This record gives sequence, structure tokens and C-alpha cells, in this order.
Amino acid sequence: MDINQTLENLRVSYQASKLDIEDCDKDPVVQFDQWLEHAIETKCDEPNAFVLSTAKNNQPRARVVLLKGIHENQFFFYTNYKSSKGAEIELNDKVAVTFLWLPLQRQIRIEGTISKAPEHLSDEYFHKRPRGSQIGAIASPQSSKVRNRAALEKMFHDAEIKFNGVEVLPRPAHWGGYGISPTYFEFWQGRNNRMHDRICYEMKNSQWEKFRLAP
Repeated sequence: MDINQTLENLRVSYQASKLDIEDCDKDPVVQFDQWLEHAIETKCDEPNAFVLSTAKNNQPRARVVLLKGIHENQFFFYTNYKSSKGAEIELNDKVAVTFLWLPLQRQIRIEGTISKAPEHLSDEYFHKRPRGSQIGAIASPQSSKVRNRAALEKMFHDAEIKFNGVEVLPRPAHWGGYGISPTYFEFWQGRNNRMHDRICYEMKNSQWEKFRLAP
């Protein structure tokens, strides 16, 4: 059997749950919290992982990052500001987010704008990270070309030596958080016969409008 035939024959029957618009909270952030808590409680792998989509010269670009906080209805993750995504965000503050929890047959799509986190949040989170992760953030020129793995390991080792004996490492200026301010949510629940439930929220005149979409 060739790969195309295998792909054509892959089928999953979505029958884990349903989603009625009347059961969804009026606030999509509250609804998101409920689904995220369920994903954590049911031990979905990496429940806080999401695909972050940006754009460069009209070319969409995407990668998986980790949600590390929700503050005042903003969704926060942390990265190197000089990375590829940092450069793309600097030019275009419109982003898209996708969470997928396969065991629950659920997906959430979010669209919104993005901005740098307040420095105190970046400081607080940086100092909560394991020391090795802090060293890695200091040492790695994220998204830059490197000769080989050995060169990368040397950068880490050099940073370890530099900060040997330093109990509290300084957060580098090139590393910190971003907060995403949502303007659109779509909650997707897989259903039988591909008749999926799609409940959406769109921000209009500073109010959330809730509606259903056809699958």
C-alpha cells in the first residue's frame, strides 16, 4: 500500500462529545479556561502547546510554542525577541493561534494582535525557569545559523562558565514575553459524519458576538 492510499484510508470517528452554543460561556476566555483545564485534567500531552502563525512578506509562517500565562485576557508565551518570529511580529502584529487536543477531539483557533509583555512579567517568569533553561536563553542566538552542534554546545558551556557562582542570573534584554490580545475565537468539537460543532466569538464594538458556523 503506498502512502497516498494509506492517507486516503485514514479515518477517525469523532464521537467524544458535543458543543451547543447555549452551553458556551458568554466570555470566550472563560470558555477557553474550561477547555484547557479539561485538557490538563485528562492528561493530554503538552496541553499548553499551540501553533503560533505569523507572516513575513505575505508568507505565512508557523511553529509550536507554549502558553505560559493568561493575564487580563491576554495569552502569554516567552521567546527570544531576535528570533524569526520576533522579527515577523515586529513588522506585523496580527497573529493566529491554534490549540489541538486530539484525545478530546477538540481544537481552538484564536486570532488577535500581539505585543511585548511588561518587563516585570518577563523577569518573573525568567527567574522561575530551571537554571539550564535560563543559561540556554542567554547563550543561544535563536534562529541564527550555526556551524554545528558542537558550536552550539560551546555557546552554552561558555555561558555556564561566565555565570558560574552567580546565583540570580540576569534576564537578557533579547528574551521575554509576548501577550496576544484575542479578537476572534473558534471552538471546534469533532462530531460524527464530519458534522462538527464550531462555536465562534468575534469582538464587535467592544462586545463579544457568539455564533455557530457550518462544518
